[in-house]
Amino acid sequence: MPRRRDALVLIAAAACCARAGAQNHAESAACKPVYLTFDTGHMGVAELIADVLRRHHVRVTFFAANEPTQEGDGTLGKFWAPWWRARAAEGHEFASHTIDHDYWRGDLPPAAPGGAARFRIRPSAGPDKGRNLTWTAAQYCEALRLAGDRLASMTQKKPLPLFRAPGGKHSPALLAAAESCGYKHVGWAPAGFLGDELPSEGYPNQALLDKALRDIRPGDILMAHLGIWSRHDPWAPAVLEPLIIGLQQRGFCFRTLREHPDYAPWIAAHGG
Repeated sequence: MPRRRDALVLIAAAACCARAGAQNHAESAACKPVYLTFDTGHMGVAELIADVLRRHHVRVTFFAANEPTQEGDGTLGKFWAPWWRARAAEGHEFASHTIDHDYWRGDLPPAAPGGAARFRIRPSAGPDKGRNLTWTAAQYCEALRLAGDRLASMTQKKPLPLFRAPGGKHSPALLAAAESCGYKHVGWAPAGFLGDELPSEGYPNQALLDKALRDIRPGDILMAHLGIWSRHDPWAPAVLEPLIIGLQQRGFCFRTLREHPDYAPWIAAHGG
């Protein structure tokens, strides 16, 4: 009799677990996905951001360039390598932001009729910081690749074949050049501009939080930074944590760009 009772308990427990698993799957399928992304910055709040993401089981996509930091030798330098490795272990995704945060400033005519596209580029970091450069499509592709290679060497994880142009500035010709070497551009939704690079005086944290919670819609790509030099009242984690909590309470869930329906086919086709 005890054996039969034990067997019945095990059967009941298994049925309960099955129901719970089905419920969790249904809840996951029914959630409203958003895609939180971070571009690099001065890294002064990077550890705090990582703590918030870990605490709320949120995975994000990081777009990285080698930018100056408050401490260490740049966002993709040796000092911050352990931080990037830890994020890879937690299941986050990574993509290129160009190696020296290389801003597109305009298209230029080809050097010869029918020649390759050329661009005016101004890096905001690195040895050519602040200089106006003329780049070919191949040079822009190299800047994308170098950032990805640096990420891969630190994380031992292949970055996604995606990129974000610094400032979100680009042209059809630049996007075509990037796609020709395997990189698809990722912008952000209008409501996904979370405002962390705006001046604190005109855009206090509470106003940014209220706007985001009011306007974000399912499927939106959200964008913030790992620290902004010019903002006196840091956006993270003051806004980040209540934003995550508020969205989760409204039935939203967080996904990486690997799962985004607009990018998943490109990632699959380009070996991400």
